[in-house]
Amino acid sequence: MTKPEQKPSRKQQILQALAHMLEINPGARITTASLAKQVGVSEAALYRHFPSKAKMFEGLIEFIEATIFTRINRIRSEHDSTYARIEHAMTLVLTFAEKNPGMCRILTGDALAGETERLRIRVAQFFERLETQLKQILREAELRDKQVSSIEAGAAANLLLAFVEGRIRQYVRSEFSNKPLNNWPLQWSFLARNLLVESRLTERC
Repeated sequence: MTKPEQKPSRKQQILQALAHMLEINPGARITTASLAKQVGVSEAALYRHFPSKAKMFEGLIEFIEATIFTRINRIRSEHDSTYARIEHAMTLVLTFAEKNPGMCRILTGDALAGETERLRIRVAQFFERLETQLKQILREAELRDKQVSSIEAGAAANLLLAFVEGRIRQYVRSEFSNKPLNNWPLQWSFLARNLLVESRLTERC
């Protein structure tokens, strides 16, 4: 006998409603009154679960962080190849963005206009952490694959981050019509050809 699907908690329902409203109202600022109406509760009920709208946005940012970085750690443990690690990590972020348009408005800061600065700092820290993950993968390439990035690892990681961040920003600017995964296989092929070179350490062996 299969167990019935667990109903999402009220907190989860609020966060899902907020993400949905960010998706269907591109460019619009979400008020607690409109959010309460979407959820089907009073504003007072919202505040029983979240003390402020900022905490609701933080809840979505925490979901993004947990989803992306838990899976990147899994990618790093499941794949030995540096190319595979980078490709899967970037595909993960682009796929998550494409499937969660409302979240992209948070990642670009579009939905955070007029909100507390703490939220923008939290988003900046997300991208800094993603860049650090990419840099670590590239730096491990010399030990694992006897290869190094064709430019300094930090510069290469920043370039990869700029690509991902740029695709997310295009997605938001186009009101979700220019999808992050458009042309990605071709673009990755180009990036991969220019990403790593044989380490000079192998020439001394």
